[in-house]
Amino acid sequence: MSFEYHQPTSVDEAVSLLQDHGDDAMALAGGSAFTLFMKLGLVSPGHVVGLGNLEEMGGIHLAPNGLWIGALSTHAEIEKSPTVRDHHRTIADMFARVATVRLRNQATLGGNIAHADPAQDPPPTLIALDARAVIAGPNGYRRETPLDGFFTDYFSVALEPGELILGVRVPLVAADTRATYMKFLPRSADDYATVGVAAVARVGHDGLVASSRVVLGAVGPTPMRAKRVEQALLGQRVTPQVLADAAALVRDEIDPIADARGSPDYKREMARVWTERALTAVTA
Repeated sequence: MSFEYHQPTSVDEAVSLLQDHGDDAMALAGGSAFTLFMKLGLVSPGHVVGLGNLEEMGGIHLAPNGLWIGALSTHAEIEKSPTVRDHHRTIADMFARVATVRLRNQATLGGNIAHADPAQDPPPTLIALDARAVIAGPNGYRRETPLDGFFTDYFSVALEPGELILGVRVPLVAADTRATYMKFLPRSADDYATVGVAAVARVGHDGLVASSRVVLGAVGPTPMRAKRVEQALLGQRVTPQVLADAAALVRDEIDPIADARGSPDYKREMARVWTERALTAVTA
């Protein structure tokens, strides 16, 4: 298979190339998903737009409005970043457990988000932490949008033709806020999870839950926010029974399919179990 390879030197040039060639063009960052899809014959672009030299899409640093992680940052770079570990250790720990070392050194944050595989680990964690995608469009246009709602279906996101993900901004959290990401792996450490659960919570000095966010992966067409669970916890005094009752609500909020990792009923039960574990971890 042959294609014309373009290597733009600016984000605006990359956007123009994607616009000019429309459905016949694909953006390429780390290339982990692209290579797999090419081998399987699922994509056959006539034009590939390489993003590797675009400085605006790189970098990891602390900004006034939160932690910036550029789209070209690899999983390994995020995992090892002192800035990420200092301000959002849950993100670093989560990336450290994605797939294999080889993949973590190749796959990028932007590619992971754009790929929109509902079984991937990063989206639930980033959504639970209220991250926002920064997106570039035609004529120098830039916009920000919450990742909560950005994933629209299997392998689909709310990007317009020609748009590119520049990176994500993750707000800093209060010192008394705790976060975790847990996943149940049916086989090896590099397998897809049967269920993944990201939870963030703040318990006040009075022992009552002041806020919480719970997001699950691998249990529907997109990362799924468990709003009924969140609502059930709000204002409650933390007890094992309160956490168990709230976690049980997750079974009716997800939409799993049957596959090699279990039946829908099995996945619902595993979602309950791991949601309860995650809630216990962030409210203990």
